[in-house]
Amino acid sequence: MNTVIITAFKEEKTIGRAIKAILSQIEKNDELIVVAPDEPTIQQAKKFGRVKIVKDPGKGKPHALNLSFKKAKGNIIILTDGDVIIQKNAIPKLLKHFKNSKVGAASSRVVCENPKNNMLGWWANFLSEAGAHENKKRLSKKGFLICSGEFYAIRNVIKKIPEQSLADDAVISHMIREKGYKIVYEPDAWVKVRYPDNFKDWTTQKRRTMAGYHQIQKWFPGHRTRSFLKEASHFTKGFGYAKNLKELAWYFALITARTYAWTLSFIDLNIKKKDLKQIWEKAETARIK
Repeated sequence: MNTVIITAFKEEKTIGRAIKAILSQIEKNDELIVVAPDEPTIQQAKKFGRVKIVKDPGKGKPHALNLSFKKAKGNIIILTDGDVIIQKNAIPKLLKHFKNSKVGAASSRVVCENPKNNMLGWWANFLSEAGAHENKKRLSKKGFLICSGEFYAIRNVIKKIPEQSLADDAVISHMIREKGYKIVYEPDAWVKVRYPDNFKDWTTQKRRTMAGYHQIQKWFPGHRTRSFLKEASHFTKGFGYAKNLKELAWYFALITARTYAWTLSFIDLNIKKKDLKQIWEKAETARIK
């Protein structure tokens, strides 16, 4: 038996599609849990008879995950969001890796839905293709990578994560490693994701996730996998991805923007000492349409 957990917030327009995609891929005895704080999303999820609802009091995604972990009965837990679309046969492709008892988590491939014909769309495609996809292929061979929070699977060995976690996928990945398991990448298990299409939302999303990686440096010393300096060391990647002078200009703008976001995240967490509620804000344009 396996458990699928969908965390959602104000996703009444997309939760139905997300649930349908999952139900077509899981077995009859598997369970599907939707955890959400808002009634519109919950009411849409209730239309599907197999769905178990967990009412989230609105204390943040880490709290929602902890509530769900207590309810999950499956040996393997598949984690995803209510605003993404898991592609056909993606769940079985993740689950096959758990035949190996040394594997504790399997991460999907994130496929960007944004078009490449504008700067923010180009940024999103570059970061998901030349950045995350290529890095995960390389790191999978070493047995550790950060799972893609939009869609991944873990063994049911995590009962609670810190409720101030700003990058819950990174925290869970490190906890899996500390339990002695490997984490693998499955590039054929796709999930379609839409990224922000305005700079305000882009900055909101990035400064939150980057603050989460500052937490990782404190909570898991010696295990750092992502930082401003590591990003800077891969500076040349964009030159191969850019196809013309316009895209090259977009790449230099991206470097400036990410430097700005890393700086804001450091200030938020280490100088202003903001907590999760102060930092966490939904990027409204980062939703599948």
